[in-house]
Amino acid sequence: MTRPASASLSPVPRTATAEVHDVIKQRILDGHYRAHEYVREASIARELAVSRTPVREALRELVSEGWLEAIPHHGARVVAWTEKDAREVFELRLVLEPMAVRLAGGRIDAERLARLEALAGRMEALVERVEADPAVRNEIAFLNHDFHRLLVEASDNQRLASVLESVVRTSVIRRNFGNYDLDNLRRSMRHHREILEAIHAGCPEWAGHVMRAHLRAAQALHVRPPEPGGDQAPNT
Repeated sequence: MTRPASASLSPVPRTATAEVHDVIKQRILDGHYRAHEYVREASIARELAVSRTPVREALRELVSEGWLEAIPHHGARVVAWTEKDAREVFELRLVLEPMAVRLAGGRIDAERLARLEALAGRMEALVERVEADPAVRNEIAFLNHDFHRLLVEASDNQRLASVLESVVRTSVIRRNFGNYDLDNLRRSMRHHREILEAIHAGCPEWAGHVMRAHLRAAQALHVRPPEPGGDQAPNT
């Protein structure tokens, strides 16, 4: 059966708006733009050598996605990460990510599993350099993001992956190792290894339980427990 002309395999050109969108988003993730910092339309247009129209459209998209907030008469600024944001993200991840890992345990292919093993090894090596070179925390954070993303993708559930991407897109995963001392980092790496061991052993439930413990440990470092008499976290 011949392929219709409209279904050509040639790549679809990316628009200027998409390019600007991705540049600004990556800068937020990298920490180039800080919380409450304004992203100026004119400056971006000049720097990227584009007209202000695609920049304006990209800023609108980033506001709708939750990366930026529109401040009347001032412009668009980077959304701050709050205690409430962190609590809500962990509440959702504690439900969704163990589910994704359980699904991945029964569906993952050898190539993706090998990539996860390689990422785990690279992170373990970097952790042992943290005390001598604190800057490697940034690299660990990026690799950790990739590790979690690959695990979720291995669930082969696109809706679940999309929801999780939406949940964590405010960059908590990429910049979350400042609170970790060496013992915390090593524990996190052990969790990664145990998740992979469980998958190798063909035990998805084990993998899901370890992911839950992994997230609970991270939650304890990022979210203060509720005050006595205040709102309590849901029983899970």
